[in-house]
Amino acid sequence: MPLALGCVADDYTGASDLANTLTKAGLRTVQTIGIPADDLALGEADAVVVALKSRSIEPGRAVALSRAADAWLRGRGARHVMFKVCSTFDSTDRGNIGPVLDALRADAGEAVALVTPAFPETGRSVYQGHLFVGAVPLDESPLKDHPLNPMRDSNLVRVLARQSAAPVGLVDVATVARGADAVRARLEALAAEGVGAAIADAIFDADLEILGHAALAHRVSCGASGLGLGLARALASPGAPDPAADVLAEPVGGLSACLAGSCSRATLEQIAAAESLMPVLRLDPERLIGRADGVDAAIAWAGEHLGQGPVLIASSADPEAVRALQARHGVEAAGHAIEGALARLAAALVERGVRRLVVAGGETSGAVVDHLGLRAFRVGPEIAAGVPVLRTASAEPMLLALKSGNFGGRDFFARALDLMR
Repeated sequence: MPLALGCVADDYTGASDLANTLTKAGLRTVQTIGIPADDLALGEADAVVVALKSRSIEPGRAVALSRAADAWLRGRGARHVMFKVCSTFDSTDRGNIGPVLDALRADAGEAVALVTPAFPETGRSVYQGHLFVGAVPLDESPLKDHPLNPMRDSNLVRVLARQSAAPVGLVDVATVARGADAVRARLEALAAEGVGAAIADAIFDADLEILGHAALAHRVSCGASGLGLGLARALASPGAPDPAADVLAEPVGGLSACLAGSCSRATLEQIAAAESLMPVLRLDPERLIGRADGVDAAIAWAGEHLGQGPVLIASSADPEAVRALQARHGVEAAGHAIEGALARLAAALVERGVRRLVVAGGETSGAVVDHLGLRAFRVGPEIAAGVPVLRTASAEPMLLALKSGNFGGRDFFARALDLMR
């Protein structure tokens, strides 16, 4: 059966967020880790989200991976492919959003692509091309301080134009308010002017539905999970059964653990809240860089506590400590070293019987899933906005939650473990 929708996501937690959104909107969704093997059995899937770890890598490599994922999805019948990016649109002037979108648009034979990171339900809106977080522009919000791709400009037309080969235009809120036909007409007019991508305003959920219907007239689009919601609502059959219901039907035994590598304010608050509920080990990030003793000590600590219930192990630190660490070791070197250490720690936990694993942090989640060799998931019920339970498609199943740093309330870890019980 051909896919109704294909998606290429530039990080793992973002892929989970999108897969969760599509599932809630009624599409039977599979999330893969990396480009799947040709023999992957999709069953009755309506949508597949291919999760890449391409947001912050070298642009040429990101383009190559994204094109390969797009080709795999097209080969399974997907007429429309959405390039999923973060709702903060974080990227540098080199990319990777612009270069990847340019390549996917060229491969699809499209003159123009609709682009929006808006998701009003999660506080992200776009007005006159400017991205807002709640009531303030992105560049005035705490989310401007991404450790790898800080965002100092909320004008997405400018941001994307600095990365793209073709000019970037705007589909403003007045056009969106007139409906999908007006949006399609605006895209055609922009394409005639040589514009290659158009940032679309969206303030309300109803705007996303309009944009989803309009985007399906083309073969490629780009956005956050809000655009995925619009696409799914345009594609889903009314009254279809809940596709997430059977993911937890069969229990998964084993032990439970949480890992946190994100340094976002939300994750730091979640770790603090968890300390009254389970043993928490706060790692010294310095001991994880170029040394093995930090991981060894954490494994030994986990072995002492896992038999009594879930544990949480965190390398998270406040922004000032992170900046100091990056100054000593370099941004990329410090990040990769800590991600690798947490991935090795995850493997050790699984060897000791952990089958329910919660991971906080996009880069950390990517490193953990890669190290464990997990290739595909069925998407289950939602833990918090944008974070579903994932069930591995393997003979010995695991349940996972892969959380972007800023997602979830203070009680996220407890909620995740309770639902995965």
